[in-house]
Amino acid sequence: MDTRFNASSPSLNPHADLPPQLAISTHPWWTSVLLLFACITLAGSSTAQDLKVTLLGTGSPQPRMDRFGPSILVEAGKQRLLFDCGRGATQRIEQLKVPFAEVDALFLTHLHSDHVVGIPDLWLIGWPRGRKSPFRVWGPAGTKKMMAHLEEAYQFDIHIRRDVDEKLPAQGVVVEAKDIEQGVVYENAGVKITAFTVDHGLVKPALGYRIDFKGHSVVLSGDTRPSENLIRFSEGTDVLIHEVMDPEAFRSKNPSVTSERAQRVAAHHTTPEQAGTIFARVKPKLAVYSHIVPGDTTDLIPLTRKTYSGPLEVGEDLMSIEIGEKVVVHRPPP
Repeated sequence: MDTRFNASSPSLNPHADLPPQLAISTHPWWTSVLLLFACITLAGSSTAQDLKVTLLGTGSPQPRMDRFGPSILVEAGKQRLLFDCGRGATQRIEQLKVPFAEVDALFLTHLHSDHVVGIPDLWLIGWPRGRKSPFRVWGPAGTKKMMAHLEEAYQFDIHIRRDVDEKLPAQGVVVEAKDIEQGVVYENAGVKITAFTVDHGLVKPALGYRIDFKGHSVVLSGDTRPSENLIRFSEGTDVLIHEVMDPEAFRSKNPSVTSERAQRVAAHHTTPEQAGTIFARVKPKLAVYSHIVPGDTTDLIPLTRKTYSGPLEVGEDLMSIEIGEKVVVHRPPP
């Protein structure tokens, strides 16, 4: 957030509310120091109020090195909340130097493998790396059952590390999973998360999420074709992060896929032109593409511009977005 300071402002005036004997020198050098200190202090406190969103993985089922599986980290105050856990999410968290024990909860949009395949890695490596409380997972119907089966699948590893060898804290590997439906699913320390249903074709249930914090918000579409419900829940949001599929590029880059299958896949997703129409109706401060299919398409911007002329970014892995009075995008170094 940009902030302008004025030396004559009462809150920054070195003489404000001080008796004459305690008045600070009006020497320009000292005034400059005070102003710099005030700027740093106020800027730091305002930054702490902002939402920060980091795209850990912007890809799809295709195992690319430049676009890992779908996963988004949202930081609000002291809370770190993860949305989906695709291939490589754990590596991206490590790259960010975020302590695994400080990932407070995981929210799933749906149970397609590319959105959940990273869960065992995050869950089990976070335990020896310091997590001492249960691993919490919210998601659509089937989430609780899936996590129970994962606990069964990894019983040998859990038993050895907990009971025999490393004697890791038992609570750190416990799973607390919950099946959720549309509505407010999480409220804590000013953070409100609302789940809403989206239309992912035959894949039901599928969810999107809206995260509100300190008067600002971000909406994550999950996988969906154009959804009126998403538009309704996106009203007034600062940032809308939406999936996208370029059908022509998908067909040209996957010649072994039959035309029928390509059409069926496209019918589950949103084209750039359709996404542009959604963005034009929602009018976010910033629209962002993630879950990009195919990962190396180059036509997203021109296709979207047919229906939308507002602020738009094509997401990259490790791109971060700070959402406060202004929306600031930080691209990862090349």
